[in-house]
Amino acid sequence: MIETALRLAFWVMVATATAAAAAEVSEPDTYRLEDYRAPVPATLRGAKVIGTDEAATIWRSHSAAFVDVLPRPPRPRDLPAGTLWRDKPRADIPGSIWLPDTGYGELAPRMADYFVRGLEQATDGDRARMLVFYCLANCWMSWNAAKRALSLGYSDVAWYPDGTDGWGAAGLPLADAAPKPRPGE
Repeated sequence: MIETALRLAFWVMVATATAAAAAEVSEPDTYRLEDYRAPVPATLRGAKVIGTDEAATIWRSHSAAFVDVLPRPPRPRDLPAGTLWRDKPRADIPGSIWLPDTGYGELAPRMADYFVRGLEQATDGDRARMLVFYCLANCWMSWNAAKRALSLGYSDVAWYPDGTDGWGAAGLPLADAAPKPRPGE
């Protein structure tokens, strides 16, 4: 009980500081191309910005597809033969589709296609179905991905800037995630 109260107090402090920092960050006209772990703006033109309570309500109603865009490091190419490689575990919002590496400011054509196909899968081809994009708090990856979905013609896009950090701090469930295989995997 005390641990939960302390965790909640900590995240209230973080949310307050994040909101103050976001108020100072202006929304760029283009994608963020570097320094992806930095304070994010409070807005995203064309998208709805949602907090944890609203994200949880949407998740419980099953009225949107949740899309995690946290990057995933690839297996190093120069590992000696026989070296064991273990991916870093990722826990995300249950039922999400994880499309790693799709939140960068610039995407290689095969990754842009991977993103398009992933969104088509997540929405069953319905560009009016709500999409909720997230990764971690203060992560431009989800902002970029939501902006990119808008440019692809998705009409109901929500951005959840607190991501799994805010979700977990609220005591909401997280589940072990496996990414949708990237091209070449």
